[in-house]
Amino acid sequence: MASVKHVFALPAFFLALSIASPNVSLASDADFVLKNRTGYQIDEVYVSKHSSKNWGSDVMGTGALGEGEYVKIVFPHGSGACHFDIKVKYHEDDSTVEWSDVNLCEYEAISLYWDANKQVTRAVGE
Repeated sequence: MASVKHVFALPAFFLALSIASPNVSLASDADFVLKNRTGYQIDEVYVSKHSSKNWGSDVMGTGALGEGEYVKIVFPHGSGACHFDIKVKYHEDDSTVEWSDVNLCEYEAISLYWDANKQVTRAVGE
C-alpha cells in the first residue's frame, strides 16, 4: 500500500493480518487502525456500512481512546464491503463528528486531527 496520505475533511463526517488458524477469522480488506491525534479523549467510535441507516454498537466497548492512542478496528471475515461511515464521540462535550462513504479498503490507518483554526476534526487516510 502506498504511503501517500489522503485527507478528507468533511465537516459533517477510520493492519496487520492475523496468522490463520481454525479459530481465528482472516482479516478483511476494510480492517484499519484508528489513531487519535486530536488532543482530546474519544469515548465512542461507530463504524457502519455506508448503505446502513443504523450505527450499531460502539466498536470500542467500554474503553476510551486517549490522545496519542490507537485502536484496531476488525471486521468479520467475508463481508467484502469497503465503503463505511464513521462516527466518533468526544469525552469533553459529548460532541460527535461523522465521515460518510469512506473507502476503508484503500487505507491501513485513519488518523484524526483537530483543526482549531477551522473548528473541525479532519481524518487522514494512510
